[in-house]
Amino acid sequence: MPGHAVEIRGLRKVYAAQGAEPPKVALDGLDLAIPEGSIFGLLGPNGAGKSTTINILAGLTVKSAGSVRIWGFDQDANPRQSRAAIGVVPQELNIDPFFSPRAALEVQAGLYGVPKRLRRTDEILARVGLADKADAYARQLSGGMKRRFLIAKALVHNPPVLVLDEPTAGVDIELRRMLWDYVRELNGQGATIILTTHYLEEAEAMCDRIGIINHGRLIAEEATPDLIARMDRKALVITPAAPVAALPPAPEGVEAELRPDGRLAFAYHRSRMPADAVLDAVRAAGISIRDVATEEPHLEDVFVELTTSRPAA
Repeated sequence: MPGHAVEIRGLRKVYAAQGAEPPKVALDGLDLAIPEGSIFGLLGPNGAGKSTTINILAGLTVKSAGSVRIWGFDQDANPRQSRAAIGVVPQELNIDPFFSPRAALEVQAGLYGVPKRLRRTDEILARVGLADKADAYARQLSGGMKRRFLIAKALVHNPPVLVLDEPTAGVDIELRRMLWDYVRELNGQGATIILTTHYLEEAEAMCDRIGIINHGRLIAEEATPDLIARMDRKALVITPAAPVAALPPAPEGVEAELRPDGRLAFAYHRSRMPADAVLDAVRAAGISIRDVATEEPHLEDVFVELTTSRPAA
């Protein structure tokens, strides 16, 4: 059993020049190792190289250089085994309108060489909530049902690695919860999940590790709590015992704000200043404190800080 579900080394993809447009470097020496059994968030701004990476993993795009191993199988030396080890749920709702979900899953299973006695078509449809739509035309499915159907298609060959490309884009809250419950269940059964999403609060809640790509390179890859801890800033939010008309003097390096609800917010670098210094400044201004709360940074703060910096030369 491999230690890493996916190993990418020196991955490059250069798209050929189109007319007056020069060649486009989509991936520029990407190195990435995704631990087996993890829920791994692959994040980045639009055009960062996420989709190209996923398409290379799925065998849909030919890389320009580098190596890819999926579940221990080298993509070049063992293309069939590496492709069989991964299931991809695409972002686009690309569905044959003339096949029922049951028929489409049977065809998909046949393409992967799954013997009929080992197929789990009805079981998978039931798990994604489509048992009652098994024989309906796919074109009759709602958007949320089509999203679930794509997940079902990716699972027909029981892959140990599952890629979810923006799986909750455009779905309602109830379906989103159902999808995440099922993803957690699959992960609990041993599947490695690779997730791309623009909903960073989802990535923060779901993923135990996160990699951030920008300009075709990996710029960060850590356990989610460690990545968020990179942000040295936090805020103390103080509720005064009586309303205050103006901000008290704040220690040097502290950003103070009087919020519309009357609370005082003090943002500071925790590595440079203890919280006591902020509290002492408030008390020194003659303000009695009724309550104190803290506001910690979120994944979105880290993402913005990392991806808005200038690319490495």
